[in-house]
Amino acid sequence: MSTTPQTAPRRATITDVAREAGTGKTSISRYLNGEMSVLSPELRARIEAAIARLDYQPNQMARGLKRGRNRLIGMLLADLTNPYTVEVLQGVEAACHALGLMPLICHAANEVEMERRYLQLLTTYRVEGVIVNALGVRDETLRPVVGSGIPAVLVDRLVDGLVADMVGLDNRAAAELGTRHLLERGFDEIWFAVQPFEQVSSRQLREAAFREAMRAHGEQAGQAGQVARGEQGDNNDKRRARGHTLVLNLADTAEVERSLAELDRAIDAATNAGQSGRAGKRADPGGAATAAGQFPRRIALFAANAPVALCLALHLKARYGADWQGRVALLSIDDPDWAELTGVTTIRQPTYEIGYRAVEFLHERIEGVQTAARDCLLPGELIVRASTSR
Repeated sequence: MSTTPQTAPRRATITDVAREAGTGKTSISRYLNGEMSVLSPELRARIEAAIARLDYQPNQMARGLKRGRNRLIGMLLADLTNPYTVEVLQGVEAACHALGLMPLICHAANEVEMERRYLQLLTTYRVEGVIVNALGVRDETLRPVVGSGIPAVLVDRLVDGLVADMVGLDNRAAAELGTRHLLERGFDEIWFAVQPFEQVSSRQLREAAFREAMRAHGEQAGQAGQVARGEQGDNNDKRRARGHTLVLNLADTAEVERSLAELDRAIDAATNAGQSGRAGKRADPGGAATAAGQFPRRIALFAANAPVALCLALHLKARYGADWQGRVALLSIDDPDWAELTGVTTIRQPTYEIGYRAVEFLHERIEGVQTAARDCLLPGELIVRASTSR
């Protein structure tokens, strides 16, 4: 037994509405565009009734293109699996809803070539603006977009050679805030763990701010040690904290393993130093408390973002067990849900506000604002939990 496939009912067109209302398409267009003053009350009523009877749905894309406005904006994302990106998107969607815009999301999955292809695609869709939070976008990639009159707003990352609005975390202040917190808690070694940062401005800023904060701490500790030696005749600046940068290329498993092995050796060395120090104290109770090797070195890890923090936490738990935080501290920029569950100290980013403000900036540019390029740097919030209190 054969059956004839059912076909979807044909959608009503503007021509159908005009025929049903007994008028021309121009009058229907005026009605749809809100030009009610040029239509008589009787004609408006007929058009409204015809639209209702035919269940007519106007083609908003076609209408927008005809007017030169389609209310579409593009958003190019490097990594949609990153909780940061998802949270920024929530702000973007809320702002788009409030301002009557429609976001077109493009996920490049950390592929530079995919970013380039998506930007080309967005121009063919004639988007009114683009928001870019991408990995390797360069000036020459964005130049055709901006050069064609499409405004762009950058999220979290700058692009060398491109003058555009940028909205994101105050990365320098956030890295300094985290470093100061760890120094105030008395950690002797701080390892700043970051993904490859040569091509990503936000990572560069965080790593540079960490090194600057550690350098300033070293200078202060050295000056304090000089004063102490002058007063007491002893070297009391041995507790100066040391800073290291550890690059974790999460896209390369072999590189991650090598980096984590380097970290393991540092943690083991600190543990062994503490054990030998305690043994030395038992053998010589009268020994000087500042003698070399008699203080255990406390290590803290400072993750540049949530994916790095998760990689570190999973590795440490696998190597040291559930009580891994008794051996090493962890602090992270970003505040994913699992950080609260595991008691990890974080620097929470204002992700929703970042997304919302980015759309507001873009909307202003679409509406013709001609100010100089603006940087909107928002502060992070330190959330202290058990991981840095031991």
